Amino acid sequence: MTAAAAPWRELGLTDAEYELITQKLEREPNRVELAMFSLMWSEHCAYKHSKPLLRTLPVEGPKLVMGPGENAGAVDVGNGMSCAFKVESHNHPSAVEPFQGAATGVGGILRDVFAVGARPIAILDSLRFGEVSSPRSRYLLEHAVAGIGHYGNSIGVATIGGEIYFEGPYEQNCLVNAMCLGLIETERLIRSAAAGVGNRLVLFGARTGRDGIGGASVLASAELGEAGSGAKRPTVQIGDPFAEKKLLECSLELLDLGLLVSLQDLGAAGLTSSSSEMASKGEVGIDIDVSLVPLREADMEPFEIMVSESQERMLCVVEPAQVDAVLAVCAKWEVHGTVIGEVTDSRTMRVLEGGEVVGEMPVVALVDDCPVYELEPVAPTTPLYPAPPRTLEAVGLRDTLLGLLGSANLASRRWAFSQYDWLVGSRTVRRPEACDAAVLVLDPEPVDGPRPGIAVSIDGNGRRVACDPYRGAVEAVLECAANLACAGAEPLGLTNCLNFGNPEKPHIAWQLTRSVAGIADACRALDVPVVGGNVSLYNESHHPGGGPIYPTPVVGMVGELPDARAAGRLGFAADGDAVAVLRASGWAPSPAGSELSKLRGETLATSLPAADLGELRALHAALRTGVRSGTLHSAHDVAEGGLAIALAECCVASGRGAAVDASPLGEDEDLLFGECPGAFVVSGDPEALRAFGGAVQMIGTVGGDSLELRAAAGAATWTVSELVDTHASGLADLLD
Repeated sequence: MTAAAAPWRELGLTDAEYELITQKLEREPNRVELAMFSLMWSEHCAYKHSKPLLRTLPVEGPKLVMGPGENAGAVDVGNGMSCAFKVESHNHPSAVEPFQGAATGVGGILRDVFAVGARPIAILDSLRFGEVSSPRSRYLLEHAVAGIGHYGNSIGVATIGGEIYFEGPYEQNCLVNAMCLGLIETERLIRSAAAGVGNRLVLFGARTGRDGIGGASVLASAELGEAGSGAKRPTVQIGDPFAEKKLLECSLELLDLGLLVSLQDLGAAGLTSSSSEMASKGEVGIDIDVSLVPLREADMEPFEIMVSESQERMLCVVEPAQVDAVLAVCAKWEVHGTVIGEVTDSRTMRVLEGGEVVGEMPVVALVDDCPVYELEPVAPTTPLYPAPPRTLEAVGLRDTLLGLLGSANLASRRWAFSQYDWLVGSRTVRRPEACDAAVLVLDPEPVDGPRPGIAVSIDGNGRRVACDPYRGAVEAVLECAANLACAGAEPLGLTNCLNFGNPEKPHIAWQLTRSVAGIADACRALDVPVVGGNVSLYNESHHPGGGPIYPTPVVGMVGELPDARAAGRLGFAADGDAVAVLRASGWAPSPAGSELSKLRGETLATSLPAADLGELRALHAALRTGVRSGTLHSAHDVAEGGLAIALAECCVASGRGAAVDASPLGEDEDLLFGECPGAFVVSGDPEALRAFGGAVQMIGTVGGDSLELRAAAGAATWTVSELVDTHASGLADLLD
């Protein structure tokens, strides 16, 4: 059968899925219905390859307020307040048009947060591109960063942290994951379920156009083909941060006035997903008349209106008596508030055009009955990824450290975050690269006494997950928890974005299955619930040199601090302080999956060091207590690049040198540049550090204008200015 004779195939539906749709409708779907089913049954909207795995994640916790299933999750941060947060992907659109793809990714995650009633206060991003030597990767990076800065800066929400990595497998499929946090009085949280037969549906925000038709929901559910990104460009949404600012303020005012029954943002699949998901959650029906929808283009067909992914739109349920008040607020903010339908008791999704029914589908069939596929994971027997190119020829301790410190993955990200406003809102306590986690005060107004705050970190390492999907995913959770501990924060909740290749392939299914198991086990061990997240699959291409991305579970974690003013710093704080390594008993740094192994062009390892999760939880608690009490004057986790890089970063962040003898810790090069969770570089009063007992090893003293490092593998000295210059200019030089 040709594509013309089987139009559902071009929309991403299989023959079996189309047959199932006809069975549920007891007839063939018309054009409107087929378009709506194709999006609601896409991977992006239905999670049809990942839903069983997601159900294995822990979703209960003592501070959990709102868990998976809503636009964003929320945790209790004290004083009657909750922090709502979520991470989402906009990978495929960003690979097609990086500026708008990244910008609208930020816009979408902002709407997820204010859709539950919270005012957004911060944005973080997690970005992956091909090797920095690639012109395509540099183009994608520069335009994605510009798009993030444009949207966040324009709307006035601080971009406070993030990460950028460069690896060959992301050459054709970059990753753009955005995370947003917001604050709200807990009792004012709102859910998205439609309720109340006869209540009206009000659409407000930007007018609806053809931009984004078949966008995120289709692009995120298929591999990028050889036709090139140009053919996909019309499916990328166009963002307007100033329209979003009006939308945000209008939404929050409507909620403050108590005028809404429920609220939902229009993201992937537009009106189709927002309205049908609201109906499903509320176990009701919904009628929508597309002739009432404000349009940018007058000749749009009903199916186009229902699946358009035009940005900056919200849908709310309103009692009839409150409609005039709602429309008045919408008029105040100039957001085109319009009644487009109503809630019914039919459990049916009806689309009308001027009163004529042009689509009618059971809500259960459209939303809840999408087939769920069992993965068939099989561990690969041959390497999935080629060895990276060798880019570091340095030998010896001195040159190796400088080569790492200035490398694309470890150099300062100042080039990127200087394009972001990280101070707007007056809540930011620690600037980027001053602490392992970003830190914010809950109340920006100056007060006497403690100022409660929150810390947040976003992390992931696709190369290490590619080595060992289970342990690599465990490490992503541990890294976020370690970053929070260095700030003095206790974890409250976690969100994740699971970026993988085609799950229909057994080896990708194996990566996904093992990674989710790793996240689940780590969260249970740390007692951190998963509040929600996102899945982005089919991140691979058929371009020459293409293939699947590294399996990349990105983790975002939020924690609380009793006093944000006492938040930790990674830079050495005072001359004369003792320098020590606080580590788990099983800490055994290894070259497997390390940054040094990448720069040396080594083939990926097939396993990573194991971690004792119980011991690490206790270690994090001890570190957190030391930071909060002021016993630890600085704290920085040993992560990418190993112990030597961690020491150099402490010098760079503070402008202070140190004399260090690491030989008591071990004898080989792995001690300095190997990687393994479970160690921190700390500084403080020597007697106070000794109180940590056998977990601490004294290795040096802060002071001077050089880092002097002695180890069994050799000795070397670097001036602090040399380290600062290498770290600061590394990425900028590579981009030039």
